[in-house]
Amino acid sequence: MDPNLLLLLTFVVLMFLGTPIAVALGFAGAVGILAGLDLTALGMIGPNTYAAIAKYPLIAIPLFILTGMVFERSGVAARLVEFAQAIIGPRRGGLALVAVLVCLIMGGMSGSGPADAAAVVTVMLPSMLKAGYPRGFTASVVAASSSTAILIPPSVAMIVYSVIVPGMDLRALFAAGMVPGLLVGLAVAVPALLLSRKYNFGINEDPNRPPFWPSFRRAIPGLMAPVIILGGLRSGLFTPTETAVVAVTYGLIVGVFLYRTMGLREIYDVLAASAKISGVVMVIISLAGLFAWAGSTMGAFDATTAALLSVSDNEWVILVFLMIVLILAGMVLDGVSIYLIAVPLLVPIVQAFEWSFVWFGVVMAMLVAMGQFTPPVAVNLMVASKIADTPLESTFRWIGWLLLGTLVALGLVVIFPELSLWLPRVLGYRIN
Repeated sequence: MDPNLLLLLTFVVLMFLGTPIAVALGFAGAVGILAGLDLTALGMIGPNTYAAIAKYPLIAIPLFILTGMVFERSGVAARLVEFAQAIIGPRRGGLALVAVLVCLIMGGMSGSGPADAAAVVTVMLPSMLKAGYPRGFTASVVAASSSTAILIPPSVAMIVYSVIVPGMDLRALFAAGMVPGLLVGLAVAVPALLLSRKYNFGINEDPNRPPFWPSFRRAIPGLMAPVIILGGLRSGLFTPTETAVVAVTYGLIVGVFLYRTMGLREIYDVLAASAKISGVVMVIISLAGLFAWAGSTMGAFDATTAALLSVSDNEWVILVFLMIVLILAGMVLDGVSIYLIAVPLLVPIVQAFEWSFVWFGVVMAMLVAMGQFTPPVAVNLMVASKIADTPLESTFRWIGWLLLGTLVALGLVVIFPELSLWLPRVLGYRIN
């Protein structure tokens, strides 16, 4: 059997057997090296798995994971909910809009959709149930809204993308995700509001609006987190990695000294939990590096690219095909794994059609975001449903409308690339 085919086939078979993604990537890479190179090349397994994570920008990943967990445990979400209610006020569908708005802000702290979904559902569920929102609808809205975390900086998946793509400016990628991220939030908010009004959800909402200025003052520490992250990057005061360190420090100051919701025990729990998640992510990145090295050395990725380009020379046909594949991948895999597997394959295609890597990175993030709340796996939806204590099937009635809205937002970004490229261009970042 052709070694390139054996490499890819081994990975696909292991994934269908339910093998952990890291093991499937590493084992497939080793099999490909053994079949396509020689025994001497097996000695490169150790150096390549280490080299895959021995990259300075990747330090930002565990730090941003820790940042998100610190802000979630510090009580920021509850204060953001109060402030969002003060802005939107009591109205039918008001709490659904509050959930969307809070997810957007939380996405600017953690970069993790499942983490945002867990935090927001926990805070929003009691008040939404009391106001007459079904559990399935609540879980659907939060799951769809929290998917914007992969678009709004700091996005862990985009950090990985910037490391894989040669010459990518992470600041440009972060800036490019802002407008599409807000567009997706709007695309979820509109059907959520229309459905709420059609079915009289929120008819029992508390008619009292929280006072604006007191709630704003309580929410300022949380609202400042995205400002510090984006402001530090824009000003050039911090690199993306240094920004992650500053964000962690600020989050601890908020939790320990300002809100006083975190003691030594809570800090230990946050450090332990983030270390576990970071360890899993870094192992996946490490073994994906071996898989990528094996594929590029043997020419598997070039062969796959040539096969795709032989189907059609029309860039729109290829783009639609890739979009379908990425949505399906997003339904069963997490965003980081998809980037690690797919980007080495897609780089030659982006180069062949002379697409902007920044624009394509945003489109890819939007596709992965849609997969995160598309059944059957739908990691965001599973987390939200579990915390809301409702079967996944109870969300099917609502999730389709939210997917349709997100698909409209995706179509706008595909047809009008300047929606993603405008902000990094204005900020003076390099767009490649």
